[in-house]
Amino acid sequence: MQKILKNFKNKKVIITGHTGFKGSWLSLWLHMSGAKVLGISNEVLPNPSHFELVKLKRKIISINEDIRNLKKIKKIFKNFQPDFVFHLAAQSLVKKSYTDPITTFQTNSLGTLNVLESLRNLKKKCVAVIITSDKSYKNLEIKRGYKEDDLLGGIDPYSSSKASAELIIQTYVKSFFKIKKNIIIGVARAGNVIGGGDWSQDRLIPDCIKSWSKNKSVLIYNPKSTRPWQHVLEALSGYLIFSEKLSKNKKLHGEVFNFGPSNKKNFNVLDVITNMNKIWKKVSWKTSSKNKLYHESRLLKLNSNKAKNILRWKCILTFEETIKLVGSWYKSFYENTKKNQIISMSQIKMYEKLFLERNK
Repeated sequence: MQKILKNFKNKKVIITGHTGFKGSWLSLWLHMSGAKVLGISNEVLPNPSHFELVKLKRKIISINEDIRNLKKIKKIFKNFQPDFVFHLAAQSLVKKSYTDPITTFQTNSLGTLNVLESLRNLKKKCVAVIITSDKSYKNLEIKRGYKEDDLLGGIDPYSSSKASAELIIQTYVKSFFKIKKNIIIGVARAGNVIGGGDWSQDRLIPDCIKSWSKNKSVLIYNPKSTRPWQHVLEALSGYLIFSEKLSKNKKLHGEVFNFGPSNKKNFNVLDVITNMNKIWKKVSWKTSSKNKLYHESRLLKLNSNKAKNILRWKCILTFEETIKLVGSWYKSFYENTKKNQIISMSQIKMYEKLFLERNK
């Protein structure tokens, strides 16, 4: 991993959605690697916030701007002249996409369009990885796991907005970036990313932590639903490796890669909770058979063989190790909040070491 990270030293990197869960971890990791990071986000920060806990505002350039504002986004790109771009800004909650579909489509679809337009105006070489979602696929609950060339679609507005963004990306790659060769684009689809510092609404781990930290039971609706659970650093390592490979191999331009855990064994919601129970003692939960108002797939799996074969990337953590890493972060936070920066940075360093050991 160190060889990959060296390529970002002293490079200018734009991260959209840098105040979010994944964005803050990526910003911290790239800052630790010597990159000059500029973040763009207008997200209302939760309390607590991983972005604030690791004091990123002191470490990187942080701009409060709406990804839907094309004029402002173009100006930021033009002034900063990035070498790399990671587009993570999104309205990422399925439930919220039902209550506010307009904002969801504007942010996820048109926001992506604005990033592409901003890239189109650059004259220097720039590599951009645009992160969409495992939910971009038309959900047929395929047991083998979704492959990159499977049908896109979406029952809920969130999934549909991400699939729409992918169609926009394909159009720009074929219409503009085949001719304009200084811009190199790649698309990344990750699984259900979990990790310390996530306090988002309507997500399993944050819901559990919020309840358990107050000695309350957490309500679970679909305990047998299967998801491609992976630690945030696993997905981010994929994005970083992909961008580094893109910068050196233009044949990857326009390619799409899945970054998910091994699909040899499925793990459901109840598996996550019971494994968290090994770290958080005296946890409790209740299950509900009530029909939710919103569609939720029971089976969601990714096939990441393409990334394994072409990028030489794979998840290095077992499911149990992933849950232990997540649980220990939150346990440390609630025992001593002053240790959070150390915990995040030490987990990154630990992951780098494991990545090297398990990829020999």
